[in-house]
Amino acid sequence: MIRHVLAAVVLVSGSGSVAGASSLEPLPGVMAALGDSISAGFNACGWYVSCTSRSWSAGDNAQVRSHYVRLAERGPALRGHNRNFAVPGSTSADLMGQVDKAVAAKAAYVTILLGAQDACVRTEAVMTPVPVFRRRVEAALGRLRAELPEVRVFVASIPDLRRLWQVGKDNAIARTFWGLGRICQAMLANPTSTKRADVQRRARVRDRVRDFNREWARACAAFGPRCRTDGGAVFSYPYTLAQVSKWDFFHPSSDGQRILAEITFRNGFDWSDDTL
Repeated sequence: MIRHVLAAVVLVSGSGSVAGASSLEPLPGVMAALGDSISAGFNACGWYVSCTSRSWSAGDNAQVRSHYVRLAERGPALRGHNRNFAVPGSTSADLMGQVDKAVAAKAAYVTILLGAQDACVRTEAVMTPVPVFRRRVEAALGRLRAELPEVRVFVASIPDLRRLWQVGKDNAIARTFWGLGRICQAMLANPTSTKRADVQRRARVRDRVRDFNREWARACAAFGPRCRTDGGAVFSYPYTLAQVSKWDFFHPSSDGQRILAEITFRNGFDWSDDTL
């Protein structure tokens, strides 16, 4: 009889464990976004400016429906307590400084999307080495865990930079922006070339991004159950050029930020209606 009851619970819950409400996370009273230009909403609403209101993480734009907007709908205590410490151009070397700001803000929920700028450099030779990236992210998450033991941390995977090349390489305007702006040349140099050297270079840059995502996953697992990743959902998403800003053909547009918010929230924590 007990076996039948447990089986029924599992079928109803749709999971392989009898989790129930105990698996839900209490809502944060303060949240903070850490990262680079993507989380800062750069070029999502204007010409080469950060549009933090349209950030997938901590923005307050109703159309983007960020993590902040979704959580504030469940718990009004969060309203007005969204902090965005993401800075355009940031690399893993800048992460600890942002963590310090999250600690000072006493954030109960922290989102991180960072690493694209460790690969999007002038040449692949100056990409951040994987061991260096590993040390930096481990140290940053270690500080968050030590200083904010109740914090929930969500890490979004770094987008697939080769996908950007794929969707933009046949667009003359995109190629012009990439060239004139010297944007992410490790991946986007010679965008129409099919020479073996260029094909292999793009593959190596993509592999470096995948390595960075693996390091994030390892560091998050070591952090413990209060850290979640998106399981590679952002990296795997087949975004189109319509979801890329027409100001630079590199950063997410407002619609791209909306897609990021939807994907990451769906693949993040299960939140309750109780405030932490």
